[in-house]
Amino acid sequence: MSTDASAPVLPAGSLAGKRALITGSSRGIGADTAKYLAAAGASVAINYRNKEVRALKLIAEIEDAGGTAIAVGGDLTDPESVAGMFRTVEEAWGGLDILVLNASGGMETGMEDDYAMKLNRDAQVNVLETALPLLGAGSRIVFVTSHQAHFINTVPTMPEYVKVAKSKRAGEDALRARIPELDEKGIGFVVVSGDMIEGTITATLLDRARPGAIHARREEAGRLYSVAEFAAEVAHAVVDPLPEDRIRYVGDVSGFLDYKPTRE
Repeated sequence: MSTDASAPVLPAGSLAGKRALITGSSRGIGADTAKYLAAAGASVAINYRNKEVRALKLIAEIEDAGGTAIAVGGDLTDPESVAGMFRTVEEAWGGLDILVLNASGGMETGMEDDYAMKLNRDAQVNVLETALPLLGAGSRIVFVTSHQAHFINTVPTMPEYVKVAKSKRAGEDALRARIPELDEKGIGFVVVSGDMIEGTITATLLDRARPGAIHARREEAGRLYSVAEFAAEVAHAVVDPLPEDRIRYVGDVSGFLDYKPTRE
């Protein structure tokens, strides 16, 4: 698969009239997802925490390509900031059709000990709850995670990533608990789980903490997806039929599904 963020992923016009917000979308997977959705006709809200210049540059790219985008700054760990973010969306568009929960973290330095759980679990649930009044029947929520986090309860990962993995799995579980409620409202929910992604901040930080980690995983898996390739899968998750188990795996997953602990 060869994809770049300027290539068509969804048919042009297929998302015309749809309104999308992608958290953590001023760069990386979120930014490329925003480009794909905008190219398909959706109006996209670019969420950023403190990189406004980067967000505005992305908006200019989208608009130059004929798309529609707005910037919505917001710290996802601050409920008041999240509420303001969705007020901006409501004032601009009146509602929302697509919510991509892409933002995550926890490997940054200088953060409080419980920051990973605050961002990857608590903030995800709060963003969902705050967005619900804007989401109607037929809308879609996509939660982005990693194989290392999705399988953390059954497959060990690198010590440097354990805190993030456990917090992201806690976030996924908390969101999955809302599926019956979302189903009643006609709101689709799906998890997109990918292997390590070449070029992401998390991969860079992991490789810095454990030199050679990305190369080792690439050798084990055969290949790793690029940011643009993974973002294309996230974009498809917005429109493709919901899997029965609400999980869309991207990249090699056999080692996780078939994992058997080594007995001492």
